[in-house]
Amino acid sequence: MITERVRVRSNCLAVLTLARDSGQVPGQGKRRRRQEDARQRLAARTAPDAGQWEVVVETPDRAEMRTRLRRLREAGVSGEMIRIDTLCGRLGLPTNYRLSRFVTDPVRESEHEHSDH
Repeated sequence: MITERVRVRSNCLAVLTLARDSGQVPGQGKRRRRQEDARQRLAARTAPDAGQWEVVVETPDRAEMRTRLRRLREAGVSGEMIRIDTLCGRLGLPTNYRLSRFVTDPVRESEHEHSDH
């Protein structure tokens, strides 16, 4: 009798595993493609030849980092063009926060504008 229960459970798990791996969740493929497209667009916008990451502030004070972040957002900087790095401290070094924004290379921007016309 115990053997039958184990066999039934393993069959259920096999069915669940097959359903999960089959990708039959409605809308999942479309969402994954949309997310991958967004990642590729962002990667192209922030590629090394498109510009560079400019450090706005590096501080151990989290409140100061949040204030600077709020100011960037109020100035209209897109959230995709802002990066926060947490530099974890060990032993005697405190944790630091580095707030950076992506600055587009002006030469590349002008080339892009001319290619549109």
